[in-house]
Amino acid sequence: MNVRWYGQSAFLLEADGERVFIDPFGDMSALSGSHGIRWDYPAIEGVEADLLLVTHEHRDHNAVEAVGGDPAIIRSTAGRLGSPFGEVVAIASEHDRAAGTERGPNTLFALDFGGLRVAHLGDLGQAALRDEQLAALGSVDLLFVPAGGGPVLDAQAARLVIEQVAPRWAVPMHYRTPAIGFLETADELLDAYGDAVVRLDGPSFDTGDLPADGGPQVVVPAAPGA
Repeated sequence: MNVRWYGQSAFLLEADGERVFIDPFGDMSALSGSHGIRWDYPAIEGVEADLLLVTHEHRDHNAVEAVGGDPAIIRSTAGRLGSPFGEVVAIASEHDRAAGTERGPNTLFALDFGGLRVAHLGDLGQAALRDEQLAALGSVDLLFVPAGGGPVLDAQAARLVIEQVAPRWAVPMHYRTPAIGFLETADELLDAYGDAVVRLDGPSFDTGDLPADGGPQVVVPAAPGA
């Protein structure tokens, strides 16, 4: 399976000619204009998908218009849902540590795609996953986990969640990179994993090229636009 990072929490998964896009962002110029926050990730353009997943309704995650190809869309919900690739498990969670009362709900997604169990945690803000959430995720191969602190998991909480899920590969997301001017970096998380960190030269990778044993391996694509 090929994975491409577009920045923040936006990923395209491709396997056998099929495509899943998760959490596309749209025009973020208003963020820069009104709050003075730098956002230099390139716009998501010319991308098509068969399935589009949206974890929550914030502009850096829900720009469904950025993705073409007339995809089936699952957004901001919970349940066991049908898709072009079989069941998608959408799991209710919170965007904060106050039961969603500060930043609202967030959906954790898990699905089998490209021969792997994939989980994307969106803007998870809980201090840890509950037993029921872990059970619903199942045995995960590839985990996308926020790690930038503030409104999402910080490095310590991200490491705890990685240990809870115990995937083969964990990909940090939603953290400060040279392309954006907010959140915290992933450095503390990466330092904790030491030799288990796989740093990549570009924003995309093929899971077949990653170490298969000794997980979890923390896979770090290069930031787009950096």
